[in-house]
This record gives sequence, C-alpha cells and structure tokens, in this order.
Amino acid sequence: MIHALSSLRRAAILLAAIVAFGATSAAAADYANPGLLTSTETLGLMLEDPNVRVVDVRPREAYDAGHIPGAIHLSADDIIDPVSHVDGDLLPLSELAAMLGERGIGPETRVVFYDDRGGFHASRLFWLLEYLGHRQVSVLNGGFPAWEREGWTVSQEAPTVEPTEFPINLTPRRAASADWLMERRDDPSVVVIDVRPTPLFEEGHIPWARNIPWAQNLNEDGTMRSAEDLLAHFAAHGVTPDDNIAVHCQNGKASAHSYLTLRLLGFQQVRSYDRSWAEWGHAYDLPTASSTDG
Repeated sequence: MIHALSSLRRAAILLAAIVAFGATSAAAADYANPGLLTSTETLGLMLEDPNVRVVDVRPREAYDAGHIPGAIHLSADDIIDPVSHVDGDLLPLSELAAMLGERGIGPETRVVFYDDRGGFHASRLFWLLEYLGHRQVSVLNGGFPAWEREGWTVSQEAPTVEPTEFPINLTPRRAASADWLMERRDDPSVVVIDVRPTPLFEEGHIPWARNIPWAQNLNEDGTMRSAEDLLAHFAAHGVTPDDNIAVHCQNGKASAHSYLTLRLLGFQQVRSYDRSWAEWGHAYDLPTASSTDG
C-alpha cells in the first residue's frame, strides 16, 4: 500500500517539489542542484500532476512485471542506432524527438527517469534531454529498487498518453566530441574523466584521461552519495568545480551517470563524450595508452 502522509507533511513536500523540481529530502539539500535528483516521497506526490511524465527505462519484461503507477516505458536501448558503426551510438536527433513526443513529452513536461541500476541507464536519458535542450528533467534517487523497498504502490497497467511534439534546442556545451578533446589536450583547465572500471581503463585509455569509476558515485543501496562525500571524492582526484570537464566511458551510458553527479554538485562546465571509447579506441588516428606502455 502506498505510504500515508499527514496533510501537513504532504503539503510541505509538495511545496518543495514546486519550488525545486524533485528536491525534497534533507539529504538532497546540500547538493548545489538538488532538483536533478527526485526522492521517492516527492515522486509519490508528483504522480498526481498531469504535467509529470515518469519514464521507466528498464527492459520491457521488467516494466511489464511491475512499474511505478503511471510510468511509461522507454528502454535505454531504444535510443541506440542499430546500424551505426559506433557501438551504443544514438539514433538521429529527429527520430529521438519523435520517440519522446510519442510518449507525451513536450516542452513543458516534467520528466523523471528511473531504472534498477542506481541510475546507470536513467542518467543517459537525463543527459540526452539536457543536450536536446529540455530543462525539467531528473532521475529517481535509488530507482525502482528504492521505490519497492519503501513499500510504494506498483502497477502493471500501461497508461495511455497523448502524443505531442518534442522540440529540439541543442545545447552544445553539454556534449564533447573526439575533435573537441583533441583540440584541448594541452589545455590545463580541461579535465577528461574515464568513468569505466579500472581494469578496462588499464587495457586502453585516452592518454591524458583520469580514471574515476562511475560506481563510486553511489552508496551501497544504489542511492547517490552525499554532496560532502562526492566533492571530497572528486577533489582527491584533483577535480574541482572550476575545471572544464568531459566525461566518457565505453559507450555513453556510464559517463552520463558521472555527468549527472557533477551537475548535481553544481559543476558548471561538464559535458559527456557520448561516443566514448567505442569510437576513440577503434580510431587509428587517435592516441591511446595502456598500463603496459613503457
């Protein structure tokens, strides 16, 4: 059964959701951009708002087995171009816009993405919407496991939504390319972060990249670590809010998680190299390094 909240507490949480999209919990208050992370309590209230679209990015079979009431389905792999020579590459922008519009996501829609991997997949959709120019977007902290663990209602009913038009207003400062990275390889203000697990980094990486695995952004229960912990974590790697940061991984998914994390912390200059190592590691004219290099 869904949690029962007192009228006073319910009103307070709803007010917080209005003031800062998704920002409710005390733990979220110390993030510079708390509205990018939505708590389960806030989402429970937001489900009553017709202008909110909750998007389940898990595989279809997981969605069909049970999902957050009113959530629509958009698998994380649905946005991948199956014919691109770069593994994990995105579909053409026009197709992505049509896909979002078909799910009732318009320019004023508040969007909350969730998955069951600590935001690993949801974060890429978060990054994509920011890159496409959509501003009212967040990720559910802890995802579906947190929703179930806390006893919130689960549904097997797929809602009917009214299709709309999703406008594209690209935000280039949210994306990096191989050329962008190469042009700035000697710029001390630019920091490239490879968020893959360390063994993959050691096998091959961009020579000037730093390895900060994405999974270190999370607590053991799959929720985001506190701002204090995360700021200290990145500072220990020499990464500060003054840096101009590009994050990458293997194929654009994990990098978006660290993109979300840095945005949550208030880093102003952060972008994702979405084509990532899938492109860089297979390009004969781009430099690479490994732990076995002399």
